[in-house]
Amino acid sequence: MGIFDTQKAGFGSGTSWILPAALAATLLTTGLLTTGARAQALAPDIATPDVELPSIPNLNQYANPKAPTNNPLATEAELVLSAKLAENGENIGRGLVWRVFSPDADADGKLPLLATAKGGTTSFNLAPGSYLVHVAFGRAGATKRITMTRAKRNETMILDAGGVKLNAVLSGGARIPQDQLRFSIYEDHEDASGERALIIPDVKPESVVRLNAGTYQIVSNYGTANAVIRADIRVEAGKITEANVEHRAAQLTMKLVREAGGEALADTAWSVLTTSGDIVRESVGAFASMVLAEGEYVIIAKNKDKIYQRDFKVVAGRNQDVELLATNGASAASTANQPASGDDPLD
Repeated sequence: MGIFDTQKAGFGSGTSWILPAALAATLLTTGLLTTGARAQALAPDIATPDVELPSIPNLNQYANPKAPTNNPLATEAELVLSAKLAENGENIGRGLVWRVFSPDADADGKLPLLATAKGGTTSFNLAPGSYLVHVAFGRAGATKRITMTRAKRNETMILDAGGVKLNAVLSGGARIPQDQLRFSIYEDHEDASGERALIIPDVKPESVVRLNAGTYQIVSNYGTANAVIRADIRVEAGKITEANVEHRAAQLTMKLVREAGGEALADTAWSVLTTSGDIVRESVGAFASMVLAEGEYVIIAKNKDKIYQRDFKVVAGRNQDVELLATNGASAASTANQPASGDDPLD
């Protein structure tokens, strides 16, 4: 038989109540009454009112980013784009730049850019309408007008493009240091002023340049003086064209000395002229080093108001060290001939 303590239950003090056996058994069964030192207080029986929650329409349990209702573009048709170099080629897997434009110019006369992507095959979600799609692969590119409906569309762009790899050698096949060699690529036709439009400047040797199929003019510069070669090349779709030009030139290193094999005189002004008097290159210093095309030149050295000069012939593929002797305002020279790409003298 359980004892109910009215003091703990808040009914006053000093009075004990004896519970009927049936009620005590019910409380023990439901866990509201325990025996021993851990007896629990009986809480008042207060009824919990029913609360009716408001109905909130269109409330999802969570926001699924892949659900069409949470991705506005998913309701638009998908345009899948791929590109090939040639009609019978394979899809280009990387290096493409895709741009989607509106065909209607804005107030500035420019076509609004709507979307971009990089890589290989790509896709865009576009509303029904007309668009201009441009794909670039290096300097090669193609543009196409595409009209979208509400159906998915796959489009393959044919770039009709290839590549070119440029290099140059000296007469006899001798190597040219790559840091002294640069190329420029021009259009094959001249404009009204007789000039060709420059497409790509400062192309490094052995690098692959991607171009639309066609004929181009390449200009190869060996050094920074007059060793220049021009040639026309043909780029074919889906192929890499390797072009090697031959320079008929050599590198000269000049110094002004008081005696053969002596120290170079500082503060010397150098001029190299053609036989007709045109200046090819000028420099100041104890040494003058330059690459010159094959031919005949006049070398002039000026030091402390004295001028020394001599005629000199440049032989293709033969690098030379040239000494000018400072004697009585006249000039003399001794040369040490060297091959363009080796250590053994040619003579």
